[in-house]
Amino acid sequence: MSEKIAVVPGSFDPITNGHLDIIKRAADVFDSVYVAVLNNSSKNPLFTTEERIELIAEVTKSLPNIRIESSSGLLIDYAKEKNAKAIVRGLRAVSDFEYEMQITSMNRVLDENIETFFIMTKNQYSFLSSSIVKEVAKYGGNVSELVPAPVAQALKEKFHTIL
Repeated sequence: MSEKIAVVPGSFDPITNGHLDIIKRAADVFDSVYVAVLNNSSKNPLFTTEERIELIAEVTKSLPNIRIESSSGLLIDYAKEKNAKAIVRGLRAVSDFEYEMQITSMNRVLDENIETFFIMTKNQYSFLSSSIVKEVAKYGGNVSELVPAPVAQALKEKFHTIL
């Protein structure tokens, strides 16, 4: 039986408790999970790709089947390169579904052999996004319930430097 490999893609700028929940749940289902830190040219990230990879590595170190890498090409090409049979995406609300359906449909055109699996976020994370976390942190708000401790510290340091 072949190894079940999945890719969990995202910009993870920064990784939130919602992202971490999806990654952990994917790690329970698949033999190997590649967390692909995507470089989205339409976004201006707060953290460098290297910083995002380091933070994800720190907060997933207890998960032995997780690999963290970056990718700047097409997600489907990355998934093929890793021999992944699945892409795992988190859904927070109905508003996410339409966008995710478009991406999934395009990926299916590019390679019909790679499935997309959607994991519904837990209710306590349904409002959570990296953008919201950065906005709260920027103005000195407490994000300790929204992100893992190393990320909260990194946000504090990043915004202290900027301000």
